[in-house]
Amino acid sequence: MRVDTSTTPLDFGLSSCPNDTFMFHALLHGLVDTGGLRYRPVIEDVESLNLLAFERTLPVTKLSFHAFMQLRESYTLLDAGAAFGFGCGPMVVAGKPLRSLRGATVAIPGIHTTACMLLKAWCGEAITLVPMRFDGILPALAAGDIDAGVIIHEGRFVFQNYGCRLVQDLGAWWEEETGLPIPLGCIAIRNDAATLAYRQTIEQAIRDSLLYARRNPAASRDFVRQQANELDDAIVDAHIDLYVNDYSLSLGETGRQVVKALEQLLETPT
Repeated sequence: MRVDTSTTPLDFGLSSCPNDTFMFHALLHGLVDTGGLRYRPVIEDVESLNLLAFERTLPVTKLSFHAFMQLRESYTLLDAGAAFGFGCGPMVVAGKPLRSLRGATVAIPGIHTTACMLLKAWCGEAITLVPMRFDGILPALAAGDIDAGVIIHEGRFVFQNYGCRLVQDLGAWWEEETGLPIPLGCIAIRNDAATLAYRQTIEQAIRDSLLYARRNPAASRDFVRQQANELDDAIVDAHIDLYVNDYSLSLGETGRQVVKALEQLLETPT
């Protein structure tokens, strides 16, 4: 669908993490055919985007899959732009050996994140959750302010630099339980007629943006580095390689199975 280019730009929520900035760079900078749509980036950490979605603020936005499952009356899942796969899930780490998490203070990157959902599903012990920005968890562990933390994004590549050790790979736990890739983040559009009318146009532009990024990996480098929490090129590249994959082009049948598995997990008492 081609639309009037004079229309007000659509706010597009995305995280500052390299997988998002790499994937959406071409779309946001007019390097692919957007069907006449223009986008205005709203770059926040994923929990901030989740909270904005609970207020129905953004017409198109990145969401934690956990948040999306709570927002299905307000948002529709897009088939493109997701972050999920094998070997890329959140990790529980600690600064000192822990026999168990019972009674521990555990930092999470937000109540509505998939990381929090997985932690509660995996850990049957009484713990105290401490929400904080994802990029503050490892420094808090290094300072001894918390007992353990659930790290996401670049944290999996650098947690040992903070003197931390792995307690549990929640992605590996999910894979063992379900045999499916771990669902981390998705792109969703708000359920109003004006936005839903552009659903296919937006999906195609996201796919084209990702394909452009793959063909021209250096084109987004400055944009990615401007937003990244970790600036080491090797870490940035490893992050992109891990979280951007063919599932980002299309969820497909596997994606539908993942959504069903999430529904079952959320229906199971913890």
